[in-house]
Amino acid sequence: MTPTHRFPLLLAIGAFLLFSTSTVAFAGGTPFSPAVGQICRAHTLAAEQRHQLPKLVLSAISLAESGRWHPGQRASYPWPWTVTSGSKSMYFDDKDSAIAAVRRLQAQGVRNIDVGCMQVNLRYHPDAFDDLSEAFEPAANADYSAGFLRDLFQETRSWDRAIGRYHSATPVRAQGYLLKVKTLWRDERVRNAQLRREAVKAAYRQRQQALRAARAETAAPTDS
Repeated sequence: MTPTHRFPLLLAIGAFLLFSTSTVAFAGGTPFSPAVGQICRAHTLAAEQRHQLPKLVLSAISLAESGRWHPGQRASYPWPWTVTSGSKSMYFDDKDSAIAAVRRLQAQGVRNIDVGCMQVNLRYHPDAFDDLSEAFEPAANADYSAGFLRDLFQETRSWDRAIGRYHSATPVRAQGYLLKVKTLWRDERVRNAQLRREAVKAAYRQRQQALRAARAETAAPTDS
């Protein structure tokens, strides 16, 4: 997120959710596990609850900000070790690699750098975190961004305007970003509902299996 001014994590329901978003570059050589992609989601969901945000909005924003494409699953996952400078997003295998990349950019004089699940901009949010290690902690990254979004809502009195301003105060850029997030947000809600239905069905099957097992044990002959 790269706003023009500065404002001072319910766990994931399932083991996976599938999403659609775009990415522009890759870093890190090993294929990633979709399970790692759930790290950001667990904390964005918790941050939504704590800051009283609309359900799944922060998850949708995290996909717009740090979504990493998984070719095998044809899905995108928010990635905790994403670094963006300019138009180039880089996805690293671990926190230490991401921190090292930021330090290299800073050594080159680059200051406009977005980091973590929610792509908090280090230039416009210099006091958001104590250090880079905290900046790449998904819990801290999501919590700061949730508070920032809440502040934007209190200022604009509109979730649409707050979402757009999360990205930019320039109306055209804010509107394009809002449309992208709203598409992702809709998909999030649909897939969340699907997961809930699947969870209910799985729980029902488990209860039926337990009931059949109990009946079989009761009907089994006992030794005299």
